Amino acid sequence: MNARRTTRVFRGSPGRGVLGAAILLGGLSAIAYGQGPEFVPLPQGASVKIVEPADGASVKSPFKVVFQVAGAQIKPAGVPESGTGHHHLLIGEGATPAGVIVPADATHLHFGKGQTETTLDLPAGTYTLTLQFADGLHRSYGAAVSHSIKVQVQGR
Repeated sequence: MNARRTTRVFRGSPGRGVLGAAILLGGLSAIAYGQGPEFVPLPQGASVKIVEPADGASVKSPFKVVFQVAGAQIKPAGVPESGTGHHHLLIGEGATPAGVIVPADATHLHFGKGQTETTLDLPAGTYTLTLQFADGLHRSYGAAVSHSIKVQVQGR
């Protein structure tokens, strides 16, 4: 699956966590937030990586971000299944603790349809981007299944 989603993030200052975004989350429901089966961690060795851009890259907005997972399968949000999950991209945030639901807001972008890339449009500044893998109910697999990079956004 190689789905794509474009996210436009606008207004705000890097480092203050005050970003506005036009985000269409589709498919999230009250059931997906907090009710459901017991949380089951991924097998040891599962990992995610931001493959583009590189850590420390200087990019011009908008820019593409490409995700990768190993040791688990991508499955859209919904009913959790062992060994599966989907990506979340956190802007200016570190990993979400294991078992905690990844928030849905302008700095916690959900890719619940199984997307493996996005385009970000950020104001100029330095940002930490954290890729976080989570189960079908958006419960984080924790720091062990996350990957952070820093990017310097040059603007348009």
